[in-house]
Amino acid sequence: MPAKFDFDVIQVGYGPVSKASALFLERLGWKVGVFERFEEVYPLPRAVCIDHELYRVLHAAGLGDVANRVCNDAPTYRWFNAEWRELLAIDWAAGSVSGGSEVNFIHQPSFEWAMDERIKASDRIALHFNAEATAIRQDADSATVTIRDTKTGATRDYTARYLIGIDGANSFVRESLGIGRTDLGFEADWLVIDFALNGGLTARDLGIPDCGQYANPIRPTTIVPGGTEADGRILRRWEFMRLPHETREEMVREEKVWDLLDAWIKPDQGELIRHAIYTFRSLVADRFQEGRIFLAGDAAHVMPPFMGQGMCAGLRDVWNLGWKLDLVLRGRAGPSLLETYTPERAPHVTDVIRISMFLGSIICMPDPEEARKRDEMFLGGNAPRPAPFPILTDGLLERDARGAVVAPAGELSCAGTVRFAGRTGRYDSFVAPGGFTLVVQDGFALPETARRVCGEAGVQIVTIADRRTAADGQIGDTQGQFGRFMIDRGLQALLVRPDFYLFGAATDGPRLDAMLADFSRQMQAHR
Repeated sequence: MPAKFDFDVIQVGYGPVSKASALFLERLGWKVGVFERFEEVYPLPRAVCIDHELYRVLHAAGLGDVANRVCNDAPTYRWFNAEWRELLAIDWAAGSVSGGSEVNFIHQPSFEWAMDERIKASDRIALHFNAEATAIRQDADSATVTIRDTKTGATRDYTARYLIGIDGANSFVRESLGIGRTDLGFEADWLVIDFALNGGLTARDLGIPDCGQYANPIRPTTIVPGGTEADGRILRRWEFMRLPHETREEMVREEKVWDLLDAWIKPDQGELIRHAIYTFRSLVADRFQEGRIFLAGDAAHVMPPFMGQGMCAGLRDVWNLGWKLDLVLRGRAGPSLLETYTPERAPHVTDVIRISMFLGSIICMPDPEEARKRDEMFLGGNAPRPAPFPILTDGLLERDARGAVVAPAGELSCAGTVRFAGRTGRYDSFVAPGGFTLVVQDGFALPETARRVCGEAGVQIVTIADRRTAADGQIGDTQGQFGRFMIDRGLQALLVRPDFYLFGAATDGPRLDAMLADFSRQMQAHR
């Protein structure tokens, strides 16, 4: 890094997405400066979910021990009407393409404190509290942020090759760039309450769902796990929708909180940790990039919580951006590669928000007649189903001669528990981080042209075999994840991007050559 830069990357904000981003970039060898206007890590929980994809990401990024410590497999997610008849059930524990539970519940403060500890121990990450960004600017080869010390009032400029605004829904970085947001049309106020249960007390003891939505028009209510604190205390979360006749001020009064909790839990059964009212909205920034400056997390998008995807979407942002910044900073790709960030992330997160809005429309229904019609549809088997979880639809993906994306490009690749060199572990722990990987089935005759292209592009070649017959140097498919993904689709090879999405796949040698030729062409265009 030239001496004229203070950092390779500057990050404004220090929430969970920023912490993860700093550690992702540090693991790749880059120097990161993080600036936070408050003076400490926010101590209270907000997010409670992390899905299988991001659980996999954390393991691949060297944070597997943290993920294991702060995550718990999710129970079945159930939706009930006012009479407690089940409207919808999503079995999150049934398994995922990543080889584990579809969703994990997480205690966010423990997650953040663990990452904070890693960051403070790193010699590549400079963390600044009481550091408020007051101006940003950029030129042809750098980005600059002006930081004001909130205690002394002193200001100083810091420079980097790139800057990421991860500074929340009211992002100073986004506003400074003049980037607008598109409102997708959802808005509702909900009171969020976190409650620590007395030791040994369970959801069954309380007579409540392990994880559910109570779609009672009299008071739509969410009841979900809130994770486990470091001392072993189990948290439960209740969320109560504000009804049209109630004010925001009324909802946050403590007597109102206890009145709402009264039907579910009593004061002597634990401790009220916090309560706050949130306005759930659906907003997407009009673009996620302006030259050398990027937006991520809530600065780029906010969504209703009904899929538990808010923090997950932000983590996807910085995981997507991190490997691209790595290639550009190393000179292995040109800045145009970074221009794939918005086309890949914006449509994907917009689709996630729309699914969240669909689920929200089921429960956020205070009109009894509308709720009755909803119940009839769901109980009669005539309800619309939520769309499948989105895939990438644009960006660095295999395309045909007309420029259309070739399936299954854009899908999340498979993973799971495998065996290699006498050890059993997660697949990603045996693959070099930060690079492209060509995964081929045992017995597939890899064309010499494919070997040459992979060698020139630095693509790692991995052979997957049945766990019972895997030879030395091959990865044994212990869970059968790759077999189900590849054999069932007739695929012989997968070209997997550093963020685990498929650039493309091939059914035979000629298709592999064609796919790799397109890969080479696209990467060359980003030189």
